[in-house]
Amino acid sequence: MRFVDEFRDAEQARALAARIAARCEPGRVYKFMEVCGGHTHTIYQHGLEDYLPEQVELVHGPGCPVCVIPMGRVDDAIAIAKRPEVILASFGDMMRVPGGDGSFLDAKAAGADIRMVYSPLDALKIARQHPDRQVVFMAIGFETTAPSTAVTVLRAKAEGLSNFSVFCNHVTILPAIKAILDSPDQRLDGFLGPGHVSTVIGCEPYRFIAEQYAKPLVVAGFEPLDILHSIDMLLAQLAEGRCEIENQYSRVVPWDGNPTALKVLGDVLELRPFFEWRGLGFISHSALRLTEAYADFDAERRFDVPGVRVADPQSCQCGEVLKGVLKPWECKVFGTACTPETPIGTCMVSPEGACAAYYNFGRFRRQRLLQVTAR
Repeated sequence: MRFVDEFRDAEQARALAARIAARCEPGRVYKFMEVCGGHTHTIYQHGLEDYLPEQVELVHGPGCPVCVIPMGRVDDAIAIAKRPEVILASFGDMMRVPGGDGSFLDAKAAGADIRMVYSPLDALKIARQHPDRQVVFMAIGFETTAPSTAVTVLRAKAEGLSNFSVFCNHVTILPAIKAILDSPDQRLDGFLGPGHVSTVIGCEPYRFIAEQYAKPLVVAGFEPLDILHSIDMLLAQLAEGRCEIENQYSRVVPWDGNPTALKVLGDVLELRPFFEWRGLGFISHSALRLTEAYADFDAERRFDVPGVRVADPQSCQCGEVLKGVLKPWECKVFGTACTPETPIGTCMVSPEGACAAYYNFGRFRRQRLLQVTAR
């Protein structure tokens, strides 16, 4: 690829749309889940649903790392941040995520020292600058960002920084996909696999989806033509009676993943016995924590963390959106009580959240369609 425009060509998009329509069996409805929130935003930013026949429906999955963090973990982080000796460092998209006791911004306004950073190395820099304070990095993300956290811990140990630790909330994508496949609420014909996660783990780990659940998965890129091409590949498999894992994003994703990143992950992080996901509940072996060798850098061992489970507000239906059961505009508070400025749930906060994508790119068009239909 030389230019992004190569993957945003309207004529090629129309040609792919025609091919997709031709592959659809008359009378059959196809439901595909795009796992990654980045895909969701591309779909609605570029109006890709308008290129698809009515027989092809796209639903949204749990691939937004901010969206799946439960309220209790936000409250746990705030409890740490309220300690006078602590500086909590967090990515910006976590700052407005609501917990049961407010957001990071609310805690900051009340006096907690919470700072926005762009990488875990920024948090390490703060620890060097403030040797008299305890600096805690709020680590979130799937396998995509976990290696950067692991490398930072390695550097902290090499430098002997005793005032740096990690509040680890890294999650893994495969158990979440399995939980959705095991759910009786959802019937899917296939998956658009997450491109960013796959740059680390590769394509091979998805094989169980095809072998055990008989569902095809195509690892997809993030440009409009990537997504249309991936949908075409899924439909081709179904038309030919195949069920395989394919890699549309081969220009970026190696089939076997990134061995260097996987090694550092294995050295520094390990699977937790269980972890709570917003909307999906507790899923075993679905999140990461620091290994015993790096326990000195684990904020959950260093500080007294409440660990209280907090139920989502009854009005919020982020859980159903993350499972693909509801579209964001079907939530009863979408666009009214819940907006990007006044979020009730995480899906409206995160740049990868499905509700934010609908609100920013599809809300008014969807409302007009509903009004016309009602008439």
